[in-house]
Amino acid sequence: MDPEELIDDFEMLGDWEERYRYLIDLGSQLPPLADEERTEENRVRGCMSQVWLVPEDGSESRLRFRGDSDAHIVRGLIALLRMLMSDRDAAEVRDMDIGDIFSRLGLENQITANRRNGFYAMVQRIKQLAEERAAS
Repeated sequence: MDPEELIDDFEMLGDWEERYRYLIDLGSQLPPLADEERTEENRVRGCMSQVWLVPEDGSESRLRFRGDSDAHIVRGLIALLRMLMSDRDAAEVRDMDIGDIFSRLGLENQITANRRNGFYAMVQRIKQLAEERAAS
């Protein structure tokens, strides 16, 4: 998804309560990971919640990933990251200014510092997966 489309969607929602509900709804639509995918290798370090990101097989040059968490809001953040960063090549993932997008979505000031740190840990893991995909 184009970041501008997502930003427009969030701006139409208005207040933070609506955005929060939308984020949780996005997360509720994520397909759950299988138990065997919830491994240490797939776990994202730096998140207070349990978070797993799993690269999918597919195009050799484009990263596709799935994810899950034990926290509703974090599942929503994973869904956002999938919308923004999945199905892109390593250069697109590396060059994407997620911090700017995150701020423009109005999330920078609305989630706790711990959640922000976890969000950026997920971004770093996604960038790592993209680089690994490009190198293979």
